[in-house]
Amino acid sequence: MSGGGERKTEDGGTSGVAQASGNAALGKKPFKRSRSHFADRVTADGRDGWPVEAGRYRLVVSRACPWASRALVSRRLLGLEDALSLAVTDPIQDDRSWRFTLDPDGRDPVLGIHHLSEAYDARESDYPGGVSVPAIVDVPSGQLVTNDYQQITLDLATEWQDLHRPGAPDLYPEPLRAEIDEVMEGIYHDVNNGVYRAGFASSQSEYESAYEDVFRRLEETSRRLAGRRYLVGDSITEADIRLFTTLVRFDAVYHGHFKCNRRKLTEDPVLWAYARDLYQTPGFGDTVDFDHIKRHYYQVHTGINPTAVVPLGPDLAGWLTPHHREELGGSPFGEGTAPGPVPEGEEVAASGRP
Repeated sequence: MSGGGERKTEDGGTSGVAQASGNAALGKKPFKRSRSHFADRVTADGRDGWPVEAGRYRLVVSRACPWASRALVSRRLLGLEDALSLAVTDPIQDDRSWRFTLDPDGRDPVLGIHHLSEAYDARESDYPGGVSVPAIVDVPSGQLVTNDYQQITLDLATEWQDLHRPGAPDLYPEPLRAEIDEVMEGIYHDVNNGVYRAGFASSQSEYESAYEDVFRRLEETSRRLAGRRYLVGDSITEADIRLFTTLVRFDAVYHGHFKCNRRKLTEDPVLWAYARDLYQTPGFGDTVDFDHIKRHYYQVHTGINPTAVVPLGPDLAGWLTPHHREELGGSPFGEGTAPGPVPEGEEVAASGRP
């Protein structure tokens, strides 16, 4: 395909890469998330042909998408805002998927395109798959570099080190990587992707299996966090970022929209306090747009919510209440420091904040 035509996200609207489409929400086939098709890496040595260079690449995200939100948080914590520019898409897609209608004239001011699909087509004109975020685009050529949502943040933490801000935290410390990887694998299967497997289940048995996975893992994680502030070690790591982006969406969309309704996040004292702790940490809550999150899930997933009515709740005020997690010790940034203020033009609108 080149230049136009119908191009959809691969999981029925929310991003990340999946083989199931909106058909899953209609009960026609099971939800299965596939590997990223464009898995090149931007590395310090440029071994895939894409060397780390300040100003060369543009990170394209939707604030609605949990997979893209990982990259938003990492970029803020590491202070990569000046090195890696940011494009934010409209949370509502058209038949060509993610679009830049939040920008003047509906065109990204740096890439000069109306739809992210144009960067995909510039890279591979006959690519048959969907268009997903996060995506890193090479600005000079206009080509997509990667949509590998699992690898992008790991590379930001490791391959982009020369461009990190002074005082940037080590989000993937080498001595803890084996434990971080193990924790992340379970959380990915049962929680990050588990809510999707429940929400897009094509049969009762598939739904119940995914539902049980979600809450079994959440209960295990709650026990793990009862006596420690962070998932691995004494400071924030990649594992915390990946869990947070699901937890922050849980009551707003996954509890009702995806039928993960055994209990709300607010009904688990440990996880609720942990999520608030992270939300109130610079680099986390200041990237979250609840308005984009709710409008995307409820208006795009018409197979699940055919009326496209967006609920008014939940009340967001609780996200700013005291959590007392600092009493467990640890330091959010380890030996580093907090990121600076949100860059001008990247602030979340008041409608998306508590």
